[in-house]
Amino acid sequence: MAKETHLIDLVFPGETNHHGTLFGGAALAYMDKLAYIVAARHALTDFVTASCDQIDFAAPAHLGEIVEVTGRVVRTGRRSLTVQTDLEAESLHTGQRRLCSQGRFHLVTADPAALVPPLPAADPAGATDSPPLLRMVELVFPDQCSHRHVLFGGYAQAVMGKAAFVAATRFCGKTVVMAASRGMDFIAPVRVGEIMEVTASVGERGRSSMVVDVVATGENLQTGQRWPAARGSYTMVAIDDDSGRPRPARGEGGERQS
Repeated sequence: MAKETHLIDLVFPGETNHHGTLFGGAALAYMDKLAYIVAARHALTDFVTASCDQIDFAAPAHLGEIVEVTGRVVRTGRRSLTVQTDLEAESLHTGQRRLCSQGRFHLVTADPAALVPPLPAADPAGATDSPPLLRMVELVFPDQCSHRHVLFGGYAQAVMGKAAFVAATRFCGKTVVMAASRGMDFIAPVRVGEIMEVTASVGERGRSSMVVDVVATGENLQTGQRWPAARGSYTMVAIDDDSGRPRPARGEGGERQS
């Protein structure tokens, strides 16, 4: 079975309609972006989207929820492949997830000389790839980079901070805020057209606080080369929705483990 790739984001006001739900076009953009990343990772070449099958929106994603798009290659041809994408919404407090949309995107190599490798053989033991960490990818675009076409450190911090927020929220099932950035090391640059894969895990814990360790890895989609890009730690604090004061991160109901 082909390895799955995950794209995780939060639904912000600029992506919602007057009903407070994610625009269908924004959902399609998430799914198409992930389809490109999955395709390029599989074949190590550039792709363009040729078409997609009918996409039905079964349920809405609401303002403030997490959206997670999962993608995997399900068919390969000589110069084309098909990526299956599933978009799910997740409540920040309960962890309840619902399938919002599914779609199949058909992509074709941009290089006429490039050939698409076949799908990997199925694991006879039936093992699945289910990493214990929060794992998400971001594709680097020109407007996120400096004049040297290198990802801005501030944007990298924003992505890593978002990963820390999602990991802490999934861990405790409560409203969390960032109390401190405990340190950040920028190890190597990530450039336009490359991806940054971010992993986050909850480490040290206090009564209301959690330290989330985040690691960013750069990846060249043309060669498959990967390298450490950045690492940082963030202190996240669980707070009460009404008073805004710290509350226990675990217990008091609603507790869940990522």
